[in-house]
Amino acid sequence: MSAGHTLLIPRRHVAGFFDMSDDERRAVMDLLATARSIVEARHHPDGYNIGVNVGKAAGQNRMHVHVHLIPRYSGDLPDPKGGVRRVLEGKSR
Repeated sequence: MSAGHTLLIPRRHVAGFFDMSDDERRAVMDLLATARSIVEARHHPDGYNIGVNVGKAAGQNRMHVHVHLIPRYSGDLPDPKGGVRRVLEGKSR
């Protein structure tokens, strides 16, 4: 677990990111910016990953849309190259 890892969950129950209305997506993105400001002030990370899994094939195991804001810190992985692309085997280059 990364210090400051934040989970953003819309109030209305919808299964996936693309099931949200345009207004809901905008609200989640605005909340993401607010959460980043709070995490930045409290934890001072060196970077971030933002993640949304949509569907079981993509690793979603809770069928309610949620967005991860994951603070990253220098040295938390030996080689973070590739970031979120590492979920696709052989695509981290």
